[in-house]
Amino acid sequence: MSQVKILVTLNKMVEYFAGNSSEIWAAISEHILLLVLVPVGLAVLVAVPLGILATRYSLLERIVMGLGNVIQTIPSLALLALFIPLGLGIGNKPAIVALFLYSLLPIMRNTYTGIKGVSPELKEAAAGMGMTPMQQLFKVELPLAVPVIMAGVRTATVIAIGTATLSAMVGGGGLGRYIVRGLQLMRDYLILVGAIPAAVMALLADYGLSNLERWATPEGLRLYNEQR
Repeated sequence: MSQVKILVTLNKMVEYFAGNSSEIWAAISEHILLLVLVPVGLAVLVAVPLGILATRYSLLERIVMGLGNVIQTIPSLALLALFIPLGLGIGNKPAIVALFLYSLLPIMRNTYTGIKGVSPELKEAAAGMGMTPMQQLFKVELPLAVPVIMAGVRTATVIAIGTATLSAMVGGGGLGRYIVRGLQLMRDYLILVGAIPAAVMALLADYGLSNLERWATPEGLRLYNEQR
């Protein structure tokens, strides 16, 4: 009986996809562009410099990592709802801010870890060649830290794709509206209409960013990692 129900649900999902394809594609585009690329992109612009500065100043490291950890402990839905009475209202605005905050810690922590993991001998060699601290950062430390930083971006992106489905709870858009509608109407196929594209999107994003990580990794380091 359960197998029959599953088949019926999948059939209804396919029929809904076929009859509402333009609406679903619009929701997917909104999910990707507005609820993932915008907050994660902003998080990269903020978290990478903060992670770099944290490697230079121990006090700043304790402050920003501590704040990042505190944000991560707040439940997703609670953080989304928190911004409503703070003036952001309902819709995509509180979702974008919440997703931006959630994306900060993985990128910031990996930036810090990646730069701290650069061999001190390499830094000494760079200094011995006459490189300034800024040249050491951009020519030695950051290139070697790219794989670790990109791993943080991948983590933040996958988390954002999943968490963005909750934005519908505060009036946001994206694929979450189908999940919420399915829960309200007790329609399993509507839940799948939102959940399956989100899961596929997360897998594709992780695969695409892993290839970008490999492309951005210096060739010598990439060959070294492949031979290990």
